[in-house]
Amino acid sequence: MRAAVIVFPGSNCDRDLAVAFKQAGMDVQMVWHKDTDLPEGIDVVGIPGGFSFGDYLRCGAIAANSPICKSLVSHTKRGGFALGVCNGFQILTETGILPGALRRNAHLKYICKTVGLNVETSDTPFTCGYDKNQFINIPIAHHDGNYFATKHKLDQLQQEARIAFTYTDNPNGSVGNIAGVVSKNRRVLGLMPHPERAADEGHGGTDGVAMFRSLMESLATA
Repeated sequence: MRAAVIVFPGSNCDRDLAVAFKQAGMDVQMVWHKDTDLPEGIDVVGIPGGFSFGDYLRCGAIAANSPICKSLVSHTKRGGFALGVCNGFQILTETGILPGALRRNAHLKYICKTVGLNVETSDTPFTCGYDKNQFINIPIAHHDGNYFATKHKLDQLQQEARIAFTYTDNPNGSVGNIAGVVSKNRRVLGLMPHPERAADEGHGGTDGVAMFRSLMESLATA
């Protein structure tokens, strides 16, 4: 299986995400944001965390207009898999691939700590290695992780079981305690917590490993 990790100016978790993909057994290629096309034969695209373009404008908005994002949108429209973490989640909403928006944290402070998450569904390629309602610990590191969606969209996400993870103790004010959502076809996941920072014993926890293994197994049978 082949993964591509997009690199933007300001990305700081691109290598971490690439390592997590590799540990799950994938071949990984780094892709610069000014490239116009994704490499041939890519199965999953990783959009990493960081501070793309310094987050000077609405987080992810400038990155969403990078040349490579047109190919990203086309990739997901064809049914391709994608994983957006933190700033990557913001980019997925700014491109319209995922619904909602990420706003400033409720207390207007940057938060960097490990938080508890509840696995809301195991019926996605990213969460099938977990049990529904399983409790896991994953680090967060963001200033703009306050997920917002209209009541209509929130109702739709709930009805379609597209809320992948919720916070057990909401750190940022996200509506419905939402930490991550999936696309309608369930092949795109965006989440604010960093599973790639919980994928090795040296990180202090390995609760993120199952996410990458689940994805690898799902790709193998897709």
